[in-house]
Amino acid sequence: MAAKNQSATNKAIKRKFNPGSKTEPNSSSASKKPKFVKPYKNLKNKDSNKPSPNTTLKQKKFPFKKPKSEKSAANEENKVAPTTRERRIHAKELAYLWEKMRRRNIAKEDRSKLVSEALQKMKGKIPEITGSHVSSRVLQTCVKYCSQAERDVVFEELQPHFLTLADNTYAVHLLKKMLDSASKKQLAGFISALHGHVASLLRHMVGSVVIEHAYQLGNATQKQEMLIELYSTELQLFKDLVATKESRLVDVISKLSLSKASVSRHMASVIQPILEKGIVDHSIIHRVLMEYFSIADKSSAADVIQQLSGPLLVRMIHTRDGSKIGMLCVKHGSAKERKKIIKGMKGHIGKIAHDQCGTMVLVGIVSIVDDTKLVTKVVIRELQAILKEVALDKSGRRLLLHLLHPNCSRYLSPDDLASLNLSIPSLCAKDESELNSETKSSKKEESSDEKADLEAAAPAQADESADLDEDLHSVEGGKKDSYLRRQELLVNSGLAESLIDVCIENAGEFLRSNFGKEVLYEVARGGSDDILCPSLNGKLNTLHGAIASLVAESKSEASEEEHILENFHSSRTIRKLIMDCPTLASTLWKKALKGKCKLWAQGHSSKVISAFLESSDSKVRELAKKELQPLIDGGILKLPEAK
Repeated sequence: MAAKNQSATNKAIKRKFNPGSKTEPNSSSASKKPKFVKPYKNLKNKDSNKPSPNTTLKQKKFPFKKPKSEKSAANEENKVAPTTRERRIHAKELAYLWEKMRRRNIAKEDRSKLVSEALQKMKGKIPEITGSHVSSRVLQTCVKYCSQAERDVVFEELQPHFLTLADNTYAVHLLKKMLDSASKKQLAGFISALHGHVASLLRHMVGSVVIEHAYQLGNATQKQEMLIELYSTELQLFKDLVATKESRLVDVISKLSLSKASVSRHMASVIQPILEKGIVDHSIIHRVLMEYFSIADKSSAADVIQQLSGPLLVRMIHTRDGSKIGMLCVKHGSAKERKKIIKGMKGHIGKIAHDQCGTMVLVGIVSIVDDTKLVTKVVIRELQAILKEVALDKSGRRLLLHLLHPNCSRYLSPDDLASLNLSIPSLCAKDESELNSETKSSKKEESSDEKADLEAAAPAQADESADLDEDLHSVEGGKKDSYLRRQELLVNSGLAESLIDVCIENAGEFLRSNFGKEVLYEVARGGSDDILCPSLNGKLNTLHGAIASLVAESKSEASEEEHILENFHSSRTIRKLIMDCPTLASTLWKKALKGKCKLWAQGHSSKVISAFLESSDSKVRELAKKELQPLIDGGILKLPEAK
């Protein structure tokens, strides 16, 4: 029976070509009947070739055709993972919509329709599209112009993928846009998703940008959460241990009784890879470095200063904490490190001087560095080329004013003065111990005196301790005398001469400017301690003459713009100069105001006229008293009330 079945199957397989049939084997037209070869002849297991009783007729005729169940599974797979061709077509469709929606001359209604259509096409594929080079730009435009409800849908779809997208080169731009338009709840959710990954993302060039953006947008509590993660492993695991009140790391360590050494080691392991990769532009890193300096030992702090000394520091000083780090590096760095810092700024002095935070680092350099030749070569020479711009700039003028009148509270805020006095505790410990040893030795000498003089000595000791504290909080400079350093940088370098020339050429503009008036005032009076007077008296007299000629102009000649005596800023600056600079006051009286006081006895100009009688110099008072007294008696001129 088995032999019969075998012969039957062999006959079916060995169907030969009939010469009498219409179709030939090599015919181009396809035969309706399927052609079979002998696939089973040489197989060892012949029983496996027998058709199963459950097979249908179609399966018998076409044994190589896939069943329907397999086909449906394959289709589902294709739907989940589209082919490259399908992706390309989809990207082209999105690019076509993008070209339309990003036009400037398109109506809002038309744009919203295109945005909605594009978002509908991207639904379910947004995380994949976010990382695409081309399609991510389409999504960015959609997020920019879509409604808040549509934006929330995109945010919800991206939420599970935040960490994977945070270090993607193309997704970072979309994440920043999403964070800018996120609600408080969404921002809090995003920051909580970063928990445990802040340090690893800060080591990534792209991921650090996302961390910085979230840090800038977060409130004080959220910022503290992100920072605490970088301080210690314990604080990373148990973030609820620290309240928002303890913002300083020193306070956190003392409250929780943490080991200072272990915190320092952990922070060093976080900071070192970041510094090695050169990722130093972000404010969160600057904040961490400032906290690290507060607890680091002497060698660790010195190592960080050594790493930062050079061009790397220039990229940090645009933030408040970065500026403080720059000043600390200048203050505690060696002569070699200071040289590297200054040379690293070459070509960037103008930009640094115009920056609100960066200019304070330049102030620190001219206050501390003894190598005035190097400072003149790099800093002063670049300033001389843009002197007018710097003098009229809100931030840039502070450097010139500091050279003319150092540590003046009128020009530097209390915060700026405090930043100049900052120091690293571990690097100042040696200096303090030396000072303490000196005070102890002096106290021992005093104790050898009679006991009866103790009461008299007590206030003297209090004064000494006060002086000691004052020395510790003063700006720590080099070995060179501060006046000599100023003279070399300001006078010997030629900066003062150039500055006087600029003031002479632009006297009217400087006097009317809110910021330039202060530079002109300090220059015209000769600077603090009369630093300009001995060598530049001739130039200063020329400047005084230029101011007098502006005052001497009649109202009709200056009709196009406000007269120098009637302008708010210039009238008050000239008034101060009359009171503080007798030379200018006498020049001004003789060349411009003598015999014309009645004309200027009203308005802003009256303050200028009355300043002659308020001057501290008796000669100036006598000069104007004869003409001004009748005006006062007649009630035309009123003297300001003494405060």
